[in-house]
Amino acid sequence: MKLTVAFDRTVGRPLYRVHVRLYRLTRGRIGHKSPVGPMLLMTVTGRRTGQSRSVTLLYYEARSTYYVMGSNGGRTGHPTWLLNVRANGHVRVQVGARCFDALARELPPEERASVWPELTTFYSGWAHYETLTDRTISVIALEPKVTTNATRRAPRQA
Repeated sequence: MKLTVAFDRTVGRPLYRVHVRLYRLTRGRIGHKSPVGPMLLMTVTGRRTGQSRSVTLLYYEARSTYYVMGSNGGRTGHPTWLLNVRANGHVRVQVGARCFDALARELPPEERASVWPELTTFYSGWAHYETLTDRTISVIALEPKVTTNATRRAPRQA
């Protein structure tokens, strides 16, 4: 865990931008699998700028829902993407080559408590991050929107 935190706080941020580009460019062939688990690409609208912002996030999938954490590596503040999701929960998600629109919903305390043990069994780092900060790590459920065109492959980048 200490190595993950050290990586995140030293070279992580610039590499995360590269990760997003590679994920999108290769339609998830590079970037979906990581040493700690599967990663997805989430695109959310900036609450101040109105511009699309994309981040790669470790996820856990259960019951047709993708769960991501607003851990921010255990920093004191929430990640910017979480603040954007709170302002507008309509997001675009890419899991490997599959793209879909989803509703991002922050779990209320009771619901969070019911899934937290399952999530931290999957990746214990989330529990560790919570020990590094006074805030509660937010759990976000990404619930795919059901439409006739909701699922399709990611477009190839030129």
